Amino acid sequence: MKQKLFSVLPAFLLFSFFPITGEPLPIGSNLPHPDLKMKDVEGRDISFRDARKKKGLLVMFSCNTCPYVIKNQARTKEACAFADASEIGVVILNPNEAKRSEDDSPEEMKAYAKDQGYSWHYLVDKNSVMADAFGANRTPECFLFNEEDKLVYHGAIDDNPSDAGAVTRKHLIEAMKEMTAGKEISIKKSRSVGCTIKRL
Repeated sequence: MKQKLFSVLPAFLLFSFFPITGEPLPIGSNLPHPDLKMKDVEGRDISFRDARKKKGLLVMFSCNTCPYVIKNQARTKEACAFADASEIGVVILNPNEAKRSEDDSPEEMKAYAKDQGYSWHYLVDKNSVMADAFGANRTPECFLFNEEDKLVYHGAIDDNPSDAGAVTRKHLIEAMKEMTAGKEISIKKSRSVGCTIKRL
């Protein structure tokens, strides 16, 4: 009996420390909370509606410190620059509320955005409200919405988050190309690989 109890204990502890959120937003869903204002790294109040452009909106959950975010930073900037040039708004959300007094504080976010040369919105997802609404669990994790504010792609930036040299398909950029051309998105979902979001 004791052996059985100890065998289930690690699983219990795992779920205690890493709470499971709801299912990710299904493809075709409406953009959640389009008018909710969030603070950017300059202290301005920005909503999704403020950030979206003519062809849609890219929402990416990210942070300052996750090794996968850092490893994907050049690809993040490439995808965001492509979105910007394609009349797609860009919002990067930092949902790591449990680290808000540490490496994911607004001050550290501002320094990180400056260091990376961000020219798009980097916002505080206070209390992980948007991460919960989207069912996001990883950084980085991407959600692409069309001009009608419908979700058309969810997942990773490309097909090899671990190795930029082994990428064979840039899922996010391809989805943006197809979306702006009025085509059906050929790959609507992919698996996000990264650090778990640090909710409270």
